[in-house]
Amino acid sequence: MDAQDTELKKELDAALKARRELGEEYESALDSFLEKVDLRIDGAVERRVRRQFAEQQVATARGGRAAEERDSWGERFGFGIVSLVLAIPLSAIGTAHADLPGLIVTWAGIVGVNVVQAARADPNLFGGRLRGRSREGGWED
Repeated sequence: MDAQDTELKKELDAALKARRELGEEYESALDSFLEKVDLRIDGAVERRVRRQFAEQQVATARGGRAAEERDSWGERFGFGIVSLVLAIPLSAIGTAHADLPGLIVTWAGIVGVNVVQAARADPNLFGGRLRGRSREGGWED
């Protein structure tokens, strides 16, 4: 709690005590205090929204995702481990039903899922730019 919050709390206490003691004659003082509180809350919310909006604009201007949207190394590593653990029973099922072609299809699927995950986590991994976009960030005709 900062000094302004403490000051507002003191003003609220004083306004409530004065209203109890003096009656409804001081209703305007209470209204003025509540207007101050309302303006302070509005200002705090507005600052927070502006800050978040600015952070999103900076992330967009840099061409990447926001920091909270990026996958951590642990998430990528975990995805790889899980896909390899699941590869064992999937390989057995594919081989049991279709011999070598079943095994090839199974591993093509496993590799495909991991390639898509890697490309999603790091868009620059497989070639840097998307097709159709110029170096300046605009679309080519």
